[in-house]
Amino acid sequence: MSDHAPRLRRALALMGPFLGLLLVFGLFAALEPNRFLSIYNFKTIATQTVIVGLGAMGMTFVIVSGGIDLSVGSVIALCSVVIALLLDQGMAAPWAVGAALLAGALVGWVNGVLITRISIVPFIATLGTMGIARGLAKYLAGEQKVDAPAEGIAGWMAKSPEPTWLMVAPGIWLMMGLALLLAATLRRTVFGTHTIAIGSNEATARLCGVRVARVKISVYVLCGLLAGLAGVMQFARLTVGDPTTALGKELDVIAAVVIGGGSLSGGSGSIAGSIVGAFFMSILANGCTLVGVPNYVQEILIGTIIVVAVAFDRFRSASD
Repeated sequence: MSDHAPRLRRALALMGPFLGLLLVFGLFAALEPNRFLSIYNFKTIATQTVIVGLGAMGMTFVIVSGGIDLSVGSVIALCSVVIALLLDQGMAAPWAVGAALLAGALVGWVNGVLITRISIVPFIATLGTMGIARGLAKYLAGEQKVDAPAEGIAGWMAKSPEPTWLMVAPGIWLMMGLALLLAATLRRTVFGTHTIAIGSNEATARLCGVRVARVKISVYVLCGLLAGLAGVMQFARLTVGDPTTALGKELDVIAAVVIGGGSLSGGSGSIAGSIVGAFFMSILANGCTLVGVPNYVQEILIGTIIVVAVAFDRFRSASD
């Protein structure tokens, strides 16, 4: 019996996110079948998943390493403003996109340095940069939305893409491609192995020769870079740079990772699980809107789901 218990727990940990996704999908399919099960709505859900999905992939590395990043939502807003301002000034789209990604990576680097070199705990360090990035976005935008020519970037999040054989927005294909790449990075590279080792036991990882500070900084840079890409996609979706966008989005991102099996104590998590968690969040929001559930109820549901998921993770860890 004792030999089967660990296997059962591992199976539940792997299948839990998928079962949760199927459960919420089935619930809204039963409540609102005509609108929820339409092709257009499926495309809407997939498109809405891109922003949280990109942020969740970066957050997965952070959480697996034993950290947390509360600045993701603010970085998304900042990068949406950066790309809008640069496009408005006539910069070519590829350069503007690159600058926005660089801005996100820079915030991530600052997070990593604060945590590793100044020894500020991740919660406090990223709470500070959350406010700094949001304030900087408002300053750059003059506390208003920045209209800018999308120059084809808007097509990245179009529900009816060109060419039509893509079927869904290019941003969705980009997210899935990055998911495959980052899943392989986390599980099959030295960097991924070191990230997991640090989250499992930082002291042991250091004794084994892992350059903990370097890996942690790299993890936060990666998270900032993906948040920057999410900011670009947010601009593509709205076609404006909005310093007030993605407010509280970091909670959705963290929830996606936790729902996907990521442990806030570090050492465990997967890209596939986080993507499933991101789809879970999108289906929940979409279904609640179709059914007519008020926004405050959605917020209560998300908060409850986070608490339940973390409690389950604690129970699972204690059982091990």
